[in-house]
Amino acid sequence: MSLRYLAVAIAAQASAQLTGRGFPDCVNGPLSNNTVCDTSADPLARATALIAAFTLQEKLNNTGSTSPGVPRLGLPAYTWWQEALHGVASSPGVNFSDSGEYSYATSFPQPILMGAAFDDELIRDVATVVSTEARAFNNDQRAGLDFWTPNINPFKDPRWGRGQETPGEDPFHLSSYVHALIDGLQGGYDPKYKRIMATCKHFTGYDMESWNGNLRYQWDAHINSQDLVEYYMPSFQSCARDSNVAAFMCSYNSLNGRPTCADPYLLQTILREHWGWTEEQQWVTSDCDAVQNIYLPHGYNDTREAAVAQALIAGTDVDCGTYFQEFLPGAYAQGLFDISVLDQALVRQYSGLVRVGYFDGPSVPYRNITFSDVNTQASQALALKAAEEGIALLKNDGALPMKIGANMTIGLVGDWANATTQMQGNYAGIAPYLHGPYYAANQTGAKVAIANVPGGQGDPTTDNWRKAWTVANQSDQLFYLGGIDNTVELEGNDRVTIAWTGAQLDMISRLAELKPGLVVVQMGAGSLDSSAILNNPNISALLWAGYPGQDGGTAIFNIITGKTAPAGRLPTTMYPANYIAQVPMTDMSLRPSTNNPGRTYQWYDKAILPFGTGMHYTNFTASIAAPTSRYGSVNGSTTYSIESLTTGCNETYMDRCPFRTFAVGVTNTGSVCSDYVTLGYLTGSFGPTPYPLKRLVAYTRLHDVQAGSSQTANLVLDLASLSRVADNGDRVLYPGDYALMIDNAPLAMVNFTLTGEAYTLDHWPQPPEPVYQATDYFVGGFGSTYGDEIMVNVTSTML
Repeated sequence: MSLRYLAVAIAAQASAQLTGRGFPDCVNGPLSNNTVCDTSADPLARATALIAAFTLQEKLNNTGSTSPGVPRLGLPAYTWWQEALHGVASSPGVNFSDSGEYSYATSFPQPILMGAAFDDELIRDVATVVSTEARAFNNDQRAGLDFWTPNINPFKDPRWGRGQETPGEDPFHLSSYVHALIDGLQGGYDPKYKRIMATCKHFTGYDMESWNGNLRYQWDAHINSQDLVEYYMPSFQSCARDSNVAAFMCSYNSLNGRPTCADPYLLQTILREHWGWTEEQQWVTSDCDAVQNIYLPHGYNDTREAAVAQALIAGTDVDCGTYFQEFLPGAYAQGLFDISVLDQALVRQYSGLVRVGYFDGPSVPYRNITFSDVNTQASQALALKAAEEGIALLKNDGALPMKIGANMTIGLVGDWANATTQMQGNYAGIAPYLHGPYYAANQTGAKVAIANVPGGQGDPTTDNWRKAWTVANQSDQLFYLGGIDNTVELEGNDRVTIAWTGAQLDMISRLAELKPGLVVVQMGAGSLDSSAILNNPNISALLWAGYPGQDGGTAIFNIITGKTAPAGRLPTTMYPANYIAQVPMTDMSLRPSTNNPGRTYQWYDKAILPFGTGMHYTNFTASIAAPTSRYGSVNGSTTYSIESLTTGCNETYMDRCPFRTFAVGVTNTGSVCSDYVTLGYLTGSFGPTPYPLKRLVAYTRLHDVQAGSSQTANLVLDLASLSRVADNGDRVLYPGDYALMIDNAPLAMVNFTLTGEAYTLDHWPQPPEPVYQATDYFVGGFGSTYGDEIMVNVTSTML
């Protein structure tokens, strides 16, 4: 959603939205005799009875994100817009107090750093804390019960401004991450009462903010079925089909010529029918003012009334904005939709509120949560752990871990050296404290000198650089903390370069000359070409620390000093700086072609640092145990019959049928106790060409592997793990030669073969023919075209 709109909404509408908010009185209020207050009835019957009591005008009034409720029924106002990306966040529906209770909430690292932990149990624990604190705010009437999180679009292009909000680039990783996250946020996959309603966004094909004039509000993403099913859809399938998320958000962009919030193929055929996302009357909200965008700049409908009717009929139930409330009355008067469609949307919304206990009073288990459950000591420890687990060690010549004590002076240089709110990234709330690098350095007992230069991401001036040279000369050990931040990567703002700034590289190389042994800490989410740092012998170590949250500085120095051993892995590919000149952001394809070198580690092999990179303070070996199953071994390679694998499975969806669990023995052969992330990649010759270089199919994080000891990582593969996607989007199990590789090196590998006929695990509903937005007015800059089609024919009368 628009950050400008968000800021305005918070400043100008907060008090209005809070007026009349609370819980319905089902004991003595006007609704007490309505079935919505009958806890023995099912949620659908309860919501249906409530909506039946609305007048037409009351129905139309409650279609926006700021719903006035129905005062004559005792139904309070409700704000359908809360944020909690990595903690309860500032947003129109959330009201932080100025001081005292409810003036802060735990601020975890951004998802990009938590994703680097590759620890689904950690994610479940973090989500549990976030939703518990959200309930505390709700119980004090400071928040609603639906939260528009997570952002689960894959981080495909390093220029995308919102990559920090996602767990990374890999579709399996995102799917597994979000499955754990929703469990924690909602309190289970099928609880009697959800702790909160989570919202998976932005559905779908959304990873463009403003690149080269291609504004997200007008962007028409063209994606073929193979790429859509293989890459852009898995995380959303995990949300809907496999995790029973309460809500979805459709995105600003069009997909193949149709605005997503007005596309029944997406919202009905795929989401609700193919993925079976209907049993709980789950609901869809638009991104903020995406309904207005259907009319302009997409120009999909000739009138505003037709645009809102199209969105409602397609399956958008809530309009974040006012367009529904403004223009649905006229659309209804023109006969553009039936009242049953409006009823359906409202029933979906209020069924969600029934399922979080909105009408059920103090008997709901979560109603006893208070501010004493916010930012507890356990939550503070978890925020620190989440940051530590994600930090990745990218270079180390043996300088780390480093002893730092009272007999030393350490120097901190860079615009992150004294970071505070920088560490939170976007979609953040008010943190209880912000322990940045300077704070943490002072906790080591050493004397600390600091120079926050170079000034900003785009500041080339050298006026204050002498401070850095002074710090270097004073220090026994020097650290540079910099990279990128929200001044260059942010919602609404794509990056234009993936290189370190010239000023920063100049500063870093000069500091390394003055004080060999420099340690560089790279901050921010997106890719940076760090080849100059990696190749400089005077730079001893490079860490990547993303956006580490309220205790980010402490986490960084705990890694540096060895209090915590690093085990994070890069969740994205670090590309060379000239990658941006090789493919426009508007090209949504994954596979390499004449005009595209390939995207992500699956299709691109010239990375500066590949996905999954992460060093340790110790060494590990791995071995894969021989299978114990009914399948025989032929020349050391296990052979599996496709017919046998697909027979006798009772799963509703065949891709969830089990294949086998690989027991990976991991041994710490070094001298430092450390976590270890076991990454399982599949490669081989099977399915349609070209073949991916490899793809992640399983992972798990082992904790505290003692020096000289071993642990077992169980990597669970199902038939989806083995499948490939055909040109038409079908997911197919193919005969061929497969190999499971452990880690990037790899440390171990096992080969196996599938025999027999190809078997379709999932038949993808075929989409309508792509269309192209007819406009020569709302267009991107030169070099933006993704094909030979020229968008023309918009008339000036629409403007």
